[in-house]
Amino acid sequence: MVAIETGPYQNALERFGRAHRPKAVVVISAHWESHDEIRITSAAKPSLIYDFGGFPGKLYELKYGAPGASDLAQRISGMLRDGGISSAVDAIRGFDHGVWVPLRLMYADAGVPVVELSIPITRSPAELFRIGTLLSPLRSEGFLVLGSGGIVHNLRRLDWQHNDAPPQTWALDFDRWVAAKLDAWDVEGLFRYKTAAPSAALAVPTNEHFHPIFVVLGAARPRGRIEYIHEGFEYGTLSMRCFAI
Repeated sequence: MVAIETGPYQNALERFGRAHRPKAVVVISAHWESHDEIRITSAAKPSLIYDFGGFPGKLYELKYGAPGASDLAQRISGMLRDGGISSAVDAIRGFDHGVWVPLRLMYADAGVPVVELSIPITRSPAELFRIGTLLSPLRSEGFLVLGSGGIVHNLRRLDWQHNDAPPQTWALDFDRWVAAKLDAWDVEGLFRYKTAAPSAALAVPTNEHFHPIFVVLGAARPRGRIEYIHEGFEYGTLSMRCFAI
């Protein structure tokens, strides 16, 4: 819904996009799951995937014509394979809403090329962090490595009728725990979120939305400075926290 709404979240992403225009964006999306292999989009003009149902018709009419980057996809695949990570390019896969929804807010002109990577859900946080380290050279060359997911994302716990519902305590506790670990750059602590964080089972009922964070942290090695782009909740439990490193 953020694609057709307006507010502080949308404004924050738009401001970030104006301040930072990369050569291309490499997106690790929660909405493209793989096993232990990483798949990479390589189409020159990827289609859009409307991978959701029951929403207003206007959402299904939105377009985002950002080009792909086949050469970059091939390079990323080689970087991963050189690091011992199984990978393959995919010339058919389009961009899911974990890609085109935020990027329409950041780069509305669709002028920045985009490559999407799947999230390998069988990989541990430490393994995903290492995958990020393999991608870290891209940052110094002007590429943006973007993790698209959510820090607190439990659709069964949303207050669907009230976008501005006060955040529930358990969701706040987990979100603040993650922010404290980020501020301290306690990556090892974040690896142990399932057993160490408050209300982790509620906040992260499945790992695909949370785990892109580890790839991004790995890409920012050895240590980065956290800049919060936006903080807040929608529907009572959905953390909209975004940060840059």
